Amino acid sequence: MEVSARNQIIATVKSVSHGQVMAEVVVTLPGGAELVSVITATSAQRLNLAVGKEVTVVIKSTDVMLATD
Repeated sequence: MEVSARNQIIATVKSVSHGQVMAEVVVTLPGGAELVSVITATSAQRLNLAVGKEVTVVIKSTDVMLATD
């Protein structure tokens, strides 16, 4: 599958927490950093997400926010 987003990172699913409507997916990036994505439970099931599965993280955002104390 081709997508227009340039920010794509190969990662490994670390955990999937299924709720009734949403699922929280934690992935490990090369180098050990982690990212968390919250997607619909239906999408998590359709993608067959499971611990150890390799996925492509696609980041498409118009805003990135940073904060300090």
